[in-house]
Amino acid sequence: LVGNDIGCGMALWQTDILGRKYNADKLEKRLASLPDVADAQWLEENVPAAMQHHSWRSALGSIGGGNHFAELQQVDRIVDADSFALSGLQKAQLLLLVHSGSRGLGQAILRRHVEAFSHNGLPEDSDDARRYLAEHDDALAFARSNRALIARRILQQLRAEGEPRLDVAHNFVEPCTVAGEAGWLHRKGATPDGQGLVIIPGSRGDYSWLVKPVVSEKSLFSLAHGAGRKWMRTECKDRLSAKFTPRQLCRTGMGSRVICRDRQLIYEEAPQAYKSIDSVVDCLADAGLITPVACLRPVLTLKTSGEKSA
Repeated sequence: LVGNDIGCGMALWQTDILGRKYNADKLEKRLASLPDVADAQWLEENVPAAMQHHSWRSALGSIGGGNHFAELQQVDRIVDADSFALSGLQKAQLLLLVHSGSRGLGQAILRRHVEAFSHNGLPEDSDDARRYLAEHDDALAFARSNRALIARRILQQLRAEGEPRLDVAHNFVEPCTVAGEAGWLHRKGATPDGQGLVIIPGSRGDYSWLVKPVVSEKSLFSLAHGAGRKWMRTECKDRLSAKFTPRQLCRTGMGSRVICRDRQLIYEEAPQAYKSIDSVVDCLADAGLITPVACLRPVLTLKTSGEKSA
């Protein structure tokens, strides 16, 4: 039920790039030349020892497709000063948000499982279930490492420093007790509410929100992981291509910039295809599931540079 991208999640890093001094042209130029996939030497020097011999090692440090991205953001306003102060984030410096997962690893795990068992469940005390959970946990660790390595590649490319502040997955399964009944909670695009502050991103042309979850059994201890789509991917280009060229879509109504050399993806991921993030956050707050902490404005969104490794 968690799908093919086991471990997909959001990581937020604090950078040392001053929000009042950055040069958008330089940031864009440097990231536009960053290859989509890391080269072998970089992987050798930067991949942690635990992942050096992983069969999917070559995919580490790569964003992938779909709605995955990395985005430089600036704190726009703080609405809960106490919670923000405890977050370790600095308003004066840019943040780096990374949304990615386990790349092809999760897909391979799902394919093997479906080929062997179709879509049937497994007894939790069976060897097959234990084998799946071991692969699942490996994908979770791989995805977390991938987000950290994406952030490291970007910071190195920008000649900047940074530190991780949060990393929360939204595609995974875990044991859980609800209404006194023990079982397994499957999350697919659902952010857990028990891991501290989380990010709920909007589209590339909208704000993201740092929020403090309120642990709630009625929501199965989960929150929305993003704004969510209004349009199907297949209809986006037909709706937008007569109004916008791919080049025009690389600038947003908020003044932020987008690096995406995939002419189909630039339409599929257009801001117009997504719901307003404020409406989603307002609904969660009205339901008593979150306390908004800070609103983050996009500066530069990286989807795919189209560059290949040397």
